[in-house]
Amino acid sequence: MVATNVLSSEKYRTRAAWISAIASLLIFLLKIGAYKLTNSAAVLSDALESIVNVVASIVALFVIRFATQPADEEHPYGHGKAEYFSAAFEGGLIFFAALMIIAESLKALVSHAPPQKLEVGISIIGVAAFLNLILGIFLKRVGKNHHSEALQASGAHVISDVTTTVGVMVGLGLVIWTKIEWLDPAIAILVGLHLAFSGFGIVRQSWGGLLDESDEEALANLADSIGRNRRPGIIDIHHLRVIRSGSFHHVDAHLVVPEYWDVAFVHNVTNEFEQQVVKDYTFDGEIAFHLDPCKKSYCQICDVMDCPIRMVPFESLRPLTVKSLTSGPVKTNQGTYDNEP
Repeated sequence: MVATNVLSSEKYRTRAAWISAIASLLIFLLKIGAYKLTNSAAVLSDALESIVNVVASIVALFVIRFATQPADEEHPYGHGKAEYFSAAFEGGLIFFAALMIIAESLKALVSHAPPQKLEVGISIIGVAAFLNLILGIFLKRVGKNHHSEALQASGAHVISDVTTTVGVMVGLGLVIWTKIEWLDPAIAILVGLHLAFSGFGIVRQSWGGLLDESDEEALANLADSIGRNRRPGIIDIHHLRVIRSGSFHHVDAHLVVPEYWDVAFVHNVTNEFEQQVVKDYTFDGEIAFHLDPCKKSYCQICDVMDCPIRMVPFESLRPLTVKSLTSGPVKTNQGTYDNEP
């Protein structure tokens, strides 16, 4: 089942990507203007990072539009994973920009014209930092609310850019105060190292999404949704796995039901259960259950009180936690909860 708010989320994600692209370009122009006035290596390093923002925001705009396309015959699981490529691309750009900044700054340590009009430069990049802060908070909020990896990565980078700019402003203040000119390229080198670390982190997170690395927060949310909608006959769920495709999640799991239920009844119960779980889940998605018959080995944890084949009294339900959902069957006095062929 796909939630009904998908189209609305697509609209918000696309709008946010457009805002990011336009704002990033304006902020970049502000920083370039500051560099032209100051001839500062530190200001140049800050501007180079903003180039990444501009390129990444344009890439994110096209990727988000592609990722929101519905599933088709060639892409039965949709196009959502494209967002991870966008985030990884942005992280790679940040890392590459960091290397360029460090290289240029090392040259500036050897031969560099003294910076000038630093007070004006600080004022200009201060305005840019404020605009970036607003943009970063906006992108992270939209990305989180509408489950966009690309927007969340852009938001994290933009906020990181604010930290960088504040560091540059403090450093330039030290240059003004101490009159030590080599502090300018030294600050730029520190900026480059900070960006390299930030870029690596974004690539690492995107790589995890591409390889379907477990998302503990999403699993916890899914476990809560399953627990809230559990009903008699949903005896146990195990071997649960989640494949993330952008904002759309594909869930598969083993579901244990009473063995005497007929196919039509099982279908109705599990279909209603799936719909309610997906409705309460944070992400859009679908669930595919592999149905297992109880084989009379689940009586202790089965709350179907009028069961005609019960062997032992019901004691308590098995808690459906992240650990129990993702692991295999467990053992009780009746034996192993194992319905594998």
